[in-house]
Order: sequence, then structure tokens, then C-alpha cells
Amino acid sequence: MMDAERLAALPGLLLPWYAQHARALPWRSDREPYHVWLSEIMLQQTRVEAVKGYYARFLAAVPDIPALAAADPDALRKLWEGLGYYSRVRALHSAAQAIMAQYGGRFPQEFAEVRALPGIGDYTAGAICSICFDAPTPAVDGNVLRVVARCTGLRACVDEERTKREVRAALAAVYPAGRSGDFTQALMELGATVCLPNGAPACHICPLAGRCAARDGGWRSLPVRREKKSRRHEERTVLLLRCDGMTAVRRRPEQGLLAGLWEFPNVPGHLDPAQAVALAEDWGVSPRELEREARRHHVFTHVEWDMRCFVLRCAAAPEGALHWVSREELEREIALPTAFRMFRDL
Repeated sequence: MMDAERLAALPGLLLPWYAQHARALPWRSDREPYHVWLSEIMLQQTRVEAVKGYYARFLAAVPDIPALAAADPDALRKLWEGLGYYSRVRALHSAAQAIMAQYGGRFPQEFAEVRALPGIGDYTAGAICSICFDAPTPAVDGNVLRVVARCTGLRACVDEERTKREVRAALAAVYPAGRSGDFTQALMELGATVCLPNGAPACHICPLAGRCAARDGGWRSLPVRREKKSRRHEERTVLLLRCDGMTAVRRRPEQGLLAGLWEFPNVPGHLDPAQAVALAEDWGVSPRELEREARRHHVFTHVEWDMRCFVLRCAAAPEGALHWVSREELEREIALPTAFRMFRDL
């Protein structure tokens, strides 16, 4: 159970601390819903420092919701290239189109309406509604769950949906009127900069130290989490096919991992050089020389790829499943996920 007295003390302790110690982040310069929404989607599964440059570039190219709704999907993927979790940018695009169709381009203000948009869950809806519209709607992510569990001594597993619902309800009851956005961001900030997930939290500078149930070592067992499943391991062979200064790429399926993105042609398993050349022959590219071989490793959330790549100079560039592009197109227009960008400079 959560200690209600400790929970009730959070606003009074966190708000003065946040006013003094909040990081100056570009998406905190205003409370425009589009800006907050974009930043929250980008920050999912991604470090703040990595997001800053992407955020600025994305806004420069796509400055508002109408521009996002009208944008070319490939252009959006290119802007997102390297951020990973590409389903996020597809959902952003769909949600912008829904906002144009249903709300005339104005971002909805009610939690239920925001929550119903593609790609927006309880956390993101809570963040937008509290930061932009001063609603008492907690944004409960891993950082916030960790802060609440440690501060209140919560022993329930924070990966369970029931626990998340209980934390949201308990926090909503103590949200300070007129300061909802600051309180949401203060909770996030404490979890990101002080009450850290790996290694010792900085209890000596924490504004909650005097009220925290996990101080003096108790943090080692909090929050309670499920045991993580091990990642699946897969081997793949990538063929980097070159013909007269052009390189072959192909579109991935619209469903599944890296859906709709471009890739260098590849197959499951590790082929040897002779098998790779034979496969290229089957594809009709008339391989003439095996120029290089390289190995790369890439980790996704639930799977790891151990990749072997062969660079082949070819005499034919047949269209069809393969699309042949120049180096300039590869750099400026073709959105390659990181798993394949690692081979681009070969």
C-alpha cells in the first residue's frame, strides 16, 4: 500500500525544488499542445539528449498540426531516422489527421478525447492535459512509478496495470490546483535526475529525502518489477548491392518490426560468401565481385540481430522488389532504420 501521508506531502516538497532545479529543455519553453505532444512521443524509450536535435529539426520541417497532417509519410520517416520505434511517427501522422478531421485542427482538451487519438496512451494523455490545460491528470511512467514506490514504500509490482491505475488515482487526489503541469513535470524531473533507476539515487540532494520510505538502502528493492524476459537472438545476412553508383534498397512490409521503412535486402540466417553470391544471382542482379564483408550487431527491445553483410558489385539493376538509389538519395530521402544505417558507409 502507498503511504497516503507521504503522498500528500509531494506537491509542497516538489514544486519549490522544481522551480529551482528544472532543466531548461526546448519543449518547456511554452505549453503549446503540439510541442508537448511531439516531445512526449519522442521521449518514449529515448534519452533527452538524443531527442533535442530531432525535436528542433522536426519542428522546423513540420511546424504545426496542419503541416503534420499533410506531410508525406516518407518525409516524416526520414525526419525520424535513427530515433527508433518508428510506429511512433506513424501514429503521430494518423493522430494529426484525426485532429484535422474531428476538431478542425485544434488539439482537443478533454482527457478522453486526447486518449482516443492514435498512439496516445494514459501517460501521454495525462502529460498533455496537465501541462497544457492544467488538468489533474497524472502522467505515470517508469520515472514516476519509481518515485512514488520509493517515497511511499509501495510493494505492489509497478508493471501491473492495476498498480498503475492505483498510482494514477492516488496522485490525482493530491494534484495542486493551478499547478498541475508543474507537478507533473516535477515528478518526471525527480525521476530523471535524482531518483535514478540504475545505481544509487542521489538521496543527499533529494527534496523528498526526509519523507522517503526507501532512504538508507531501501531503494535497492523498490520499485518491485517483473523479471525481464531474455531477448530472442536472430541471425541475418544483408546484401549491399551496388551497380553503376546506385545501391539497392527495398520497402519492408507495412506490418511488424520496422514496418514500412526501407532496408538493404536481407534474409534470415548466416550465408557464406558463395551462398550470398548465388542468392544475388537468383535476384537477377548479375554479381561480378564480392568487394567487402562486415559484421554488425543490433539490439531491439525484444530481439537481437547478429548481421553478416556482403558488399557486391553487380552488372544489372532490375526494378521490381528492389529500388535503386544514389548515395545522395540514400542520405537525404531514404529512411533507413539504425539496423541498416550501420552498413550505409560500406
